[in-house]
Amino acid sequence: MNYYVDINAAPGGNGSRERPFSKIGEAAALASAGDTVYVAPGIYREYVDPANAGTEDARISYISTEPLGAIITGSERISGWHQFSDKLWSCRIKNSFFGEYNPYKTLVYGDWYFAKADKHTGCVYLNSKAMYEVTSLEECSEAQISEFSWSPEDSIYKWYTEQDEASDETVIYANFQGADPNEEKVEINVRRECFFPSRTGVDYIRVSGFRREKAATTWAPPAAFQDGMIGPHWSRGWIIEDCEITDSKCAGISLGRYYDPDNDNYFTTKYVKSPTQMERDSVCRGQYHGWIKEKIGGRIIRRNNIHNCQQVGIIGRMGGVFSTIEDNQIHHIINMMELGGAEIAGIKMHAAIDVLIRRNHIHHCTMGIWCDWEAQGTRITANLLHDNQRPAGVRQLKGGMMSQDLFVEVSHGPTLIDNNLLLSDVSLRFAAQGVAMVHNLICGAFTCVGAGTDWRYTPYHIPHRTEVMGFMTILHGDNRFYNNIFLQKWPADDFEILHDFDDGSEFENRCAGTWCFDDYPSYDEWISQFNFSKPADLAGLEPVHFSHLPVWMDGNLYLNGAKPSRHEPGAVVLDDVTLDIEYEDGEDGKPVIRAVGSSDHDIGMPECRLIDSDVLGKAFEPEARFESADGSDIVFDTDYNGKRRTGRIIPGPLAEL
Repeated sequence: MNYYVDINAAPGGNGSRERPFSKIGEAAALASAGDTVYVAPGIYREYVDPANAGTEDARISYISTEPLGAIITGSERISGWHQFSDKLWSCRIKNSFFGEYNPYKTLVYGDWYFAKADKHTGCVYLNSKAMYEVTSLEECSEAQISEFSWSPEDSIYKWYTEQDEASDETVIYANFQGADPNEEKVEINVRRECFFPSRTGVDYIRVSGFRREKAATTWAPPAAFQDGMIGPHWSRGWIIEDCEITDSKCAGISLGRYYDPDNDNYFTTKYVKSPTQMERDSVCRGQYHGWIKEKIGGRIIRRNNIHNCQQVGIIGRMGGVFSTIEDNQIHHIINMMELGGAEIAGIKMHAAIDVLIRRNHIHHCTMGIWCDWEAQGTRITANLLHDNQRPAGVRQLKGGMMSQDLFVEVSHGPTLIDNNLLLSDVSLRFAAQGVAMVHNLICGAFTCVGAGTDWRYTPYHIPHRTEVMGFMTILHGDNRFYNNIFLQKWPADDFEILHDFDDGSEFENRCAGTWCFDDYPSYDEWISQFNFSKPADLAGLEPVHFSHLPVWMDGNLYLNGAKPSRHEPGAVVLDDVTLDIEYEDGEDGKPVIRAVGSSDHDIGMPECRLIDSDVLGKAFEPEARFESADGSDIVFDTDYNGKRRTGRIIPGPLAEL
């Protein structure tokens, strides 16, 4: 059955083409398996709560009849502003207007939040551009440029809020820099989500072609309920495609965790257990609450434009398993730098088991992709990442985290990173093991090699399942580097970063290459520590069982000062050669990449062997192969642009220069 929605329709419609509903929520209350809801262009100021689930063979589809023409917003337009001073305007809003959730009483805060907790989930927008919150009328009037904003010229637009308890009103003050708010479009966040089931298990929904904007979402740590402007809420089989998702206070798309009252921001509210322990509890409790392959995950997130969210573009703790995230553009995430903590990135996934992240263009984010815990079976392939670093002259916000293209943390693998262009000054923060990097262009450094994990025992799983197989600390190593190009594009001097927890700082590596694995054993060096000719010596082998694992390297090319490891004595090193990387949007919207310079023969490209799953072998701790989610072998015979590698195989993501 088809239902029709038109914001301009008269109230009391029946959802037919002739008498459409005027609200999407009216259709969402009725649509069932196999139904399609067609939504006409217009601005829909409502929270859509899909009531029913579809099936794998009969999804419920919500389609904007004009691409990006139907806009679902969590905001309301506010008029009736009064001149408060020569620079400030004010408005008063009855608290009953907000219902049960008032974004101007709700602070962004929770587990793993490191910045000062003085920002609300609400926001003020002038002509659809978010303004910056301050904590006093004086700051609002002075309107100083933010030292931390990636767009300092925008940071002079300020707002401040307080509660008038006597009148039970929210009072908002704003500095519009001379604009008249009664003549311009001024909106405020009102609703927490735009399109999000209020209950779990609403499976097999397809959402296509909408714009979603301006929602008062909350901080989304891994041991808490994770809401987003749109998301499946612990359901299976959703498709979110061809949408624009912008201006979420925290998360744009949530693929993540359900509400568990016994493990919801436990550290923040009770303190007595570490947040890392509560993450371990979250994994085990999740299995009790139905975290199995047959019930959770299997989402497709494709061809979306996700931008200007102030925590994360896509987030997911456990709920994103067995999903595909492809062909999205994710950019300008947490550029306002008002919030800070350990859950910020273009994509931030915990337990990305068998998740395929491919052909995404991720840029101008505080961090590109962060795979935290259990990146088992995760494949990151054919993505373009660049400018994921603070602009020159912008200060680091305490709690704002480090910047890099990729961060793989406290995971045992197998994690596969292939055919990517990593163009920012840090390519990979490497606080993990069981990672294979194949045919990438790596223009930045590796940081945190052998560090950042300490006592953090994390789970690993039965291959291609969610059931926990065991827990272990990170030994580091067990990594493979084949057929990559390492290019020293950025200055090689160590870089000072501030600590998130205290007033200290440390220096991070900025020298590209594999040299930082020199202290790790080769496989022969590692295996020689085990004497298989006599009975095992439990006490004697304990130091070996907790030492670094081996690394493998071959076929890599090092340019312009990038340094090879001792494990690759035959590496081709060309200190006076660099490459220019060009990219432009193709007809299908996917960036087309060219490496411009001499021919591959002139540069001295080594001829490489063809890499496949057999060459990569198994990740040590889970004893799981580097293979596809369906268990089939991967052969790396296709490059970033989709061109086959035939004949002479050269390093890097392109079959030929």
